[in-house]
Amino acid sequence: MVSFAPELREEPSMTPSSDCMISVQDLWKTYEMGSEQVHALRGVDLQIDRNEYVAIMGPSGSGKSTLMNLIGCLDTPTQGKYWLNGHLVSELDDDELARIRNKEIGFVFQTFNLLARATALHNVELPLIYNGTPADVRIERAKEALRQVDLESRMSHKPNELSGGQRQRVAIARALVNDPSIILADEPTGNLDSQTGIEIMALLDNLHRKGNTIVLVTHEHDIAEYAHRVIHIKDGKVSKDERKSVAKA
Repeated sequence: MVSFAPELREEPSMTPSSDCMISVQDLWKTYEMGSEQVHALRGVDLQIDRNEYVAIMGPSGSGKSTLMNLIGCLDTPTQGKYWLNGHLVSELDDDELARIRNKEIGFVFQTFNLLARATALHNVELPLIYNGTPADVRIERAKEALRQVDLESRMSHKPNELSGGQRQRVAIARALVNDPSIILADEPTGNLDSQTGIEIMALLDNLHRKGNTIVLVTHEHDIAEYAHRVIHIKDGKVSKDERKSVAKA
């Protein structure tokens, strides 16, 4: 079996500007599968600025999930550089990556990832518990995050007492509570009916208008349409980068 190693580039890496939230340069992710090397990402170059609303699209096996894991600091690249909000995170160890994840990234998952026995308020508190925020401060911040998603009246309810849309609102409140640099939403409407999905996307639209940087990972074209920029991944590379002209109010 012939394997191809990532090509080394001679030009020096460039430190991103202060307007840049995410910058990846020559990003590779290679997995060893027995005697074979599988290149999930093949030299991706990508830059996302503050307050952008970006969708990442691609078919199964394209590398979009691998790219999401790297952007979300859930994994490290085999080669290349990744800056997040000025931090060169591609060279951090696991403990440092965990701290960056908690501080810089708000995650919204298709399956909600809520604790079944915890109230909505406690689920939203979790990132603040992990970083040692005092109880009185974190409770107020969690309540405010639930207000932002119009769910203050359900803060004492557990997930099984909430609808799918309400569970996703709790997950979005949890993503917001640490005031993260980016909201990373992975198929956020995948487990919702069409109408509830529209409501969740309207909520993300509103959060973007308030200044949040949003990166949306999806395989659904109608969901990607909400974003102002769509990056297509194919065979581990960026195949297309489309920007929409957005009318200003």
